[in-house]
Amino acid sequence: MSRVLVIFIVLVSVSAVSAAKKGAYDAASTNYKVLSPLGSGQERVRCLARGYCNDKILTCPKECPQRKPQMNKKEKACFIDCSSKCEVTCKWRIANCNGYGSLCYDPRFVGGDGTMFYFHGNKDGNFAIVSDENLQINAHFIGTRPAGRTRDFTWVQAFSVMFDTHNLVIASKKVSSWDDSVDSLVVRWNGEEVEVPTGGEAEWRINLEEREVVVERTDVRNNVRVTVSGIVQMDIKVRPIGKEEDRVHNYQLPEGDVFAHLETQFKFFSLSDLVEGVLGKTYRPGYVSPVKIGVPMPMMGGEDKYQTPSLFSPLCNVCRFQGKPGPGVAKY
Repeated sequence: MSRVLVIFIVLVSVSAVSAAKKGAYDAASTNYKVLSPLGSGQERVRCLARGYCNDKILTCPKECPQRKPQMNKKEKACFIDCSSKCEVTCKWRIANCNGYGSLCYDPRFVGGDGTMFYFHGNKDGNFAIVSDENLQINAHFIGTRPAGRTRDFTWVQAFSVMFDTHNLVIASKKVSSWDDSVDSLVVRWNGEEVEVPTGGEAEWRINLEEREVVVERTDVRNNVRVTVSGIVQMDIKVRPIGKEEDRVHNYQLPEGDVFAHLETQFKFFSLSDLVEGVLGKTYRPGYVSPVKIGVPMPMMGGEDKYQTPSLFSPLCNVCRFQGKPGPGVAKY
């Protein structure tokens, strides 16, 4: 009996030590130490992840020598994966509005099933884009309704990403006239505005007990990649409605507002089979889209299902989030 007890204690102790170490050295694409670059400018890292890639040095290819190129729109970035793949690849770091998990324009979605659809909502409304047990992403809509129209033109102005007991907000500022040299992006962490640096690594990050949150600039201004480890990655761009776009679509925008909004592409890492939300439900296994394929603007309804009382509320008629959202800002 005593031998069994001793073995049990040893096994528990080993498991506890393993769990303690796992957070720092578990296999992950970003678990590496940056080394000095080669003379050619190609960046290098030493992988810290466990397993096959541990202690290996990976070098970015000549085609994409930098992890964070300043000319992001014209140059691919070097993506380093220190997990079991142990490889480097060249990838764009901007939202692809025609790719899976995208949300752009007024607003147009491409679901996890690859189907394109529109969801108009209403101006000043808030809607659950994704709602799962460990994640809720709400969107705040802005918009306008010209005389004679029966519905609003709408765009997404802000996201609230809720997980655990935390809240990350990415929003565009209200802008009267657009200037490419001015940053119109706002980032708030648990209700407090944070500054994303433009120099050095050009990122803001915070390490939590179970995960890491990173907001990194993917261009000098108005473009970021948001990563909540193990949960979601979002490529976000702030853009205005231009005069020509206004004319072509007959938005009839009022003076003094270019309706700066967000173009976004999502990548999810741990959605459940019962995930909900305007976009979230399209990732369900066996999901069949109800929208009419082949029409110019296939519409997804369900505003009554997905509307939330505020940008920071996890409550809607079908919402599933089980966490406690962090503090928000009342103006949304």
